[in-house]
Amino acid sequence: MKRPQSDSHPQHAGLDLDRLIACPGCDAVYTAPRVEQHERAYCARCHHVLIAPRRKAGKQLIALALTVLILIVAASVFPFLAIDAGGLHHGASILQTAFAFTGALSVLSVAVLMFIVIIPMLRLVLLIYVLAPIIRDRPPARWARPAFRLSEALLPWSMAEIFALGCAVALVKIGDMAHVVFGPAAWMFAVLVVIVVVTDNLMCRYSIWKSLEN
Repeated sequence: MKRPQSDSHPQHAGLDLDRLIACPGCDAVYTAPRVEQHERAYCARCHHVLIAPRRKAGKQLIALALTVLILIVAASVFPFLAIDAGGLHHGASILQTAFAFTGALSVLSVAVLMFIVIIPMLRLVLLIYVLAPIIRDRPPARWARPAFRLSEALLPWSMAEIFALGCAVALVKIGDMAHVVFGPAAWMFAVLVVIVVVTDNLMCRYSIWKSLEN
């Protein structure tokens, strides 16, 4: 593990701005060190990992992104859960639940689809668009830099994990009132959330930006 050299006064003349890196956790500015494969450079102030290059990470990220895309589509179509109560049985998928809202509540349909389906899928498509030429040792795609910037900007709005947590809390509360059966989509969504977390942890954003500069 390496600690980058701190630059407390980046306005000094002669400073190479291309070598600077800012910590996304505490905004501390450093001169980026040379980091070898499987080494890490971390922030001395908040210990946030700044640089963590891995061999063949691009191919792994694309494979994980494609897996998540498939899981999102399948989890949106297949039954998510079914509830049995008082002799009545009702099951629904994520898409069926989203389009169940009408009138003034129809805005919830848009919110559900945007935050747990469309935005996560858009982030993954943008990531594949950015990484595909890089792993083939070709020049970056024409719009790769704005695409990766947009992908990072959408990160706070991709709420698959929040949706899974909300479902878990709701199911605990209704578990005593009805019999709840998890459908295939629920298990797909659980796997999806784990893979999304792994993907974000595997990604070295500094390495991607440097590749796009080249």
